[in-house]
Amino acid sequence: MHHGSAIARIVIMLVAAATVVTGCADGFAEQDRNRDAGQFSTNPNPPLQQQEQTPSSPPPTDPGAPTGPCPDPDPTVIATCLDTTSGVLPGNADATATVVAQRTTGKIVRTKRGGPIQDVASFEVDASGDGGLLDFAFSPDFAQDQLLYAYITTPTDNRVVRLAPNDVPKPILVGIPKGPVGNMGTIYFKSPTELLVATGDAGDPQSASDPASLAGKILSVTDLASGSATPPRVLTSGLGSNPALCPDVATGALYLTDRVPAEDRLQLISATGVARTLWTWPDKPETAGCAAVNGMIMVSQTRTQRLQALAAPTEEKPTTAEPVTVLEKRYGSLGRLTAVPGGLFQVATVNKQTGTAGPTDDRVIIIPMPQGPADTNI
Repeated sequence: MHHGSAIARIVIMLVAAATVVTGCADGFAEQDRNRDAGQFSTNPNPPLQQQEQTPSSPPPTDPGAPTGPCPDPDPTVIATCLDTTSGVLPGNADATATVVAQRTTGKIVRTKRGGPIQDVASFEVDASGDGGLLDFAFSPDFAQDQLLYAYITTPTDNRVVRLAPNDVPKPILVGIPKGPVGNMGTIYFKSPTELLVATGDAGDPQSASDPASLAGKILSVTDLASGSATPPRVLTSGLGSNPALCPDVATGALYLTDRVPAEDRLQLISATGVARTLWTWPDKPETAGCAAVNGMIMVSQTRTQRLQALAAPTEEKPTTAEPVTVLEKRYGSLGRLTAVPGGLFQVATVNKQTGTAGPTDDRVIIIPMPQGPADTNI
């Protein structure tokens, strides 16, 4: 399946998911429902229930005066006073709403500027080090099956679980090494039947090249049944810490950022898993996320607090030009990114993680796509 069409379809489903069919957990086989899933919270509310449509109004137009218990005067801020963030996805087609994971508390919420905050799901996680709720993804058939997938840290491992409304999370992939650091990773549906999992090196760079370890890999999971014994297929090895997958919604290209001991880097991942390095940052700005749309790649950074843009390689221009900084030290330390086909980005802050939180942190900010190299004053 084309990467871009998959993401566009998920965004459309998020907008359309105003009505959730009750009893969606019946999609599990009985033995699947009764399988021991460990100590996790149930999901009392179906994901994205009672979702309202938001009129299209691209930033920086303020859709309304800041309201709620934690108002932020900046019109580009669409979520405030979150716990430390991890994965983020657009909550509607024009990106004015957001669905964001909170790493340390294990909660996924949906909100927009001024609120309200709606609970989507909650997981019991081990948030020590950089573990916790690491990422999440909606099933490509979410409108029908109401399934949510999450990448989490438990006391014993990192794992992928599946959650249906009014059920407990069921394990899909277990045994991903857990470490004091290097637990962060991402999950992404390449197609309705293939889930990609980018795993961190768990603080042991050598494990990333060890074929016996699931650490530091891009894994292809095609058996999505709970408790499956089918091992994942290794697509790419040698990943560092904090790997982030980002598909280009226009071209179907798949990119990845991560941090290895010598540098931070941006790579292009081929359909067969071959990694081609497009850019490196020897100064280690702590790349945290990436998002791509319409031939532009955005990369967020935690230490330098920058958002940088790079032109995607083409057949005519196979090399990547130097990144252009479009945002720097305006919102603090930046975490994960996401994009929508219209050319908008959402970026979440991780200021609570770095100990530099302001009164409305952590936040999610909506960013328009830069129009060119000169557009550096977002």
